[in-house]
Amino acid sequence: MNDTTMLTNIRHLLAEQGISFKEIEHPPTYTSEESAAARGEELGVGAKALLLKTDDVFRLFVLPADLKLDSAAIKRELNVKKIRFATSDELREMTGLVPGSVPPFGHPLLPFELFAEEAMGTRCDLVAFNAGSLTNSIIMSARDWEAIARPHRFFFGQAEVT
Repeated sequence: MNDTTMLTNIRHLLAEQGISFKEIEHPPTYTSEESAAARGEELGVGAKALLLKTDDVFRLFVLPADLKLDSAAIKRELNVKKIRFATSDELREMTGLVPGSVPPFGHPLLPFELFAEEAMGTRCDLVAFNAGSLTNSIIMSARDWEAIARPHRFFFGQAEVT
């Protein structure tokens, strides 16, 4: 799969479900802050999707872009000993995507179990994300994202220390 295929698949999934969304094309964004600025949205609206290897299983974790990952919380919740980020090569091999372009969806778009931080889509009415590329974003209602993504939820985010 490549970035245009993922974008097409996301558009198709949302259209099939009758879900309205806004699509934005923008210069490449490499950080959550750059993505939020390009979309004109608050940082917390952004869905940061992280592919993690938990013991021997890759799983996708989504949290608001203004939070950072609490690895200890994930280890406790999933009862795993080791956790690490997928490498760029692993990510490309399993998804066809580059870091920063992973959308916040598991099945049927990506072959991973999906987990969402409790705050994702609950503090803000919208969810925004890079849609398979660093130059295409989608903004949709948080309620619609929840209905389609159907993530397992628990607390695994913590405030960035500034």
